[in-house]
Amino acid sequence: MKKHAGHILIAPRITEKGAYMAEAGVYCFNVAQDSSKRDVATAILDVYKVSPRKVTLVAIPRKRVMTRGTNRRGTTRGGKKAYVFLKKGDKIELA
Repeated sequence: MKKHAGHILIAPRITEKGAYMAEAGVYCFNVAQDSSKRDVATAILDVYKVSPRKVTLVAIPRKRVMTRGTNRRGTTRGGKKAYVFLKKGDKIELA
């Protein structure tokens, strides 16, 4: 079954580090846990109409946290993010 681009790219990661990297042509996205580099590259091509030069995937580990105001523990969700490297001159508009 072919995966849909909307199921692969969850959302762009808007961070201070990401803003600095975007000036160099590198964009960061939250992606689905079961996505591969090839899935991410085809999703970027479908959605933003630019061809990535390189895609790097990074697993975000779950972290244990204390909930605020109570003495209970919880965990953050974790997930997966992708760094998408574009050719010089290409750019993505992230509203």
